[in-house]
Amino acid sequence: MNNAVKALEILKPEQIAAGQILRVHEKIQDVNAKGEARERIQVFEGMILGVRGKGASKSFTIRKETDGFGVEKIFPVSSPNLTKIELVKAMKTRRARLSFIKGFGRRLREAVTKKK
Repeated sequence: MNNAVKALEILKPEQIAAGQILRVHEKIQDVNAKGEARERIQVFEGMILGVRGKGASKSFTIRKETDGFGVEKIFPVSSPNLTKIELVKAMKTRRARLSFIKGFGRRLREAVTKKK
């Protein structure tokens, strides 16, 4: 078994596009049982269904399957709670919005990326 580790690419907000599989690191503030506040980083990995807006108001919708349930989250790109956005894979798409993936178990082809 070959354990090839891919180097994850850290994306800038203008590089985000539909069909990419991203790993988003988000700061979350919790309160424990004693009432003390703590901050942790939670990772959300899924496929981008669409991107909206321009500049500071840009946001993207990301979807993943968890225990047979589809979970979607909308992240504003300029949010101070986002610490890191990593590209895992890029899929070849012909649409700007991938809402058709919700109902079907469709697969997309992986886009060929050139190494720099």
